[in-house]
Amino acid sequence: MRDTVELLEQIGRDASLRRASPEVLSSALEDANASEGLRVLVAHHDSTVLAQELGLVERFGEHMTQTGAHEDDTLLN
Repeated sequence: MRDTVELLEQIGRDASLRRASPEVLSSALEDANASEGLRVLVAHHDSTVLAQELGLVERFGEHMTQTGAHEDDTLLN
């Protein structure tokens, strides 16, 4: 995982990599022995494998419990 994060940082710092075509970036990632998740992301625009590699979990909060349900119409009048 550390190599993946370092490669992402390198891409972020290097304008030629940030603006590279998917083919060029894929080639560069293969040369750097990038993780499968990073290569799949670039080649297929699918972040599922990379998210699993990094242990990322999507979290969504339900709006009513986050705001205290202050959407009462009487407060607007």
